Amino acid sequence: MPSSDSRGSSMPFASFRRSILSIRSEQVHSLELNHDSNVQEIEQEAFQKLVATRFQELSVASADDFLSIGWIQKLLDVFTSCQEEFRIVLCNNKELLLKSPQDKLLSDYFDRTIKALDICNAARDGIGKIRLWQKHLEIVISALDSREKIIGEGQLRRTRKSLMDLALVMLEEKETGTVLSQRNRSFGRHNKNKDHQRRPSGHSRSLSWSVSQSWSASKQLQSIASHLVAPRGHDIAATNGIANLVFTMNSVLLFVLWVLVAAVPCQDRSLQIHFSIPRQFSWSNALWLLHGRIMDEAKKPERRNSNGLLKEIYKLETCVHLLTDLIDSAQLPLANDLMEEIEMVGEDLSAVCGVLKTDLTPLERHLKEVFRKIMSCRAEGLELLGSANQP
Repeated sequence: MPSSDSRGSSMPFASFRRSILSIRSEQVHSLELNHDSNVQEIEQEAFQKLVATRFQELSVASADDFLSIGWIQKLLDVFTSCQEEFRIVLCNNKELLLKSPQDKLLSDYFDRTIKALDICNAARDGIGKIRLWQKHLEIVISALDSREKIIGEGQLRRTRKSLMDLALVMLEEKETGTVLSQRNRSFGRHNKNKDHQRRPSGHSRSLSWSVSQSWSASKQLQSIASHLVAPRGHDIAATNGIANLVFTMNSVLLFVLWVLVAAVPCQDRSLQIHFSIPRQFSWSNALWLLHGRIMDEAKKPERRNSNGLLKEIYKLETCVHLLTDLIDSAQLPLANDLMEEIEMVGEDLSAVCGVLKTDLTPLERHLKEVFRKIMSCRAEGLELLGSANQP
């Protein structure tokens, strides 16, 4: 009987011990899951906060700084910092990304980045066009410069001709339906065949070798914005917040590209792009504020036919128009007040030319860096997605 009681009591104890071990294992596993979930939430909230903070800094720029070359460089810096943080969060959540529908969301984002590279190329070409204007501007300034105190007929003739050449080059970029000059087929290349340089006017074409003649910045932006909608609650829950993360990065990408097209001369540029920025995102207010400021600039009468909303382009165009009017109305001998006004405009042109000469190269360098970062992030992301299909 004693032995029988001993055996009978040993079975419940073993079962109880296994139950304790099972409960502890489940608790540890639950704690690990909760820890991972908390880390994911913290990372995603930090990313959202970064986007909100960086764009808020851009939105409070002064009127003199807003849409200047320096401000555009800050915008590109904001994009690279947001994308780098986005990349880090993705790398820390690889297991989540390989599941559906997260993998599809990421794949769609990387498809958009390919289209973004085209806009980067077009913006780089736009910088090349501004640099060409700068060279013509230097000729205008040189024509005005004289050791003589009195502006003579020779100076007026040279200045008038150089202004006309500059106006013709700048008019090529406007969508007027007619091309007044075909002498600058591309930047950095010279076509030896003169017949190709004298094409009939009225044909829409690109001055760039990196985009086709039928390429449109406006249509490219519309393609990127297509089907870009904020995720719903069940989508966010089903993807552990990844849907929010990817939507935010898509919105940052689209907005930065839109600003680039608005500011820099691009083929078939337009600001009429539909934005879907729900107010519940912490960064939405900053983006809406920036969007409003840019649209207000575009609606100003003096900016409607501009080659771009870049501050330096506006100053250049204003000075060129004013100087052209002064030179056209000039009669020798020049009155002292007219001569002083011409000299003042010439000084303003020199200042603009100096800024372009100094700041265009860093801007182009920033743009190339953005291009490289997009390529690198895309390659890393596609490699991660591709690993899901490997045994």
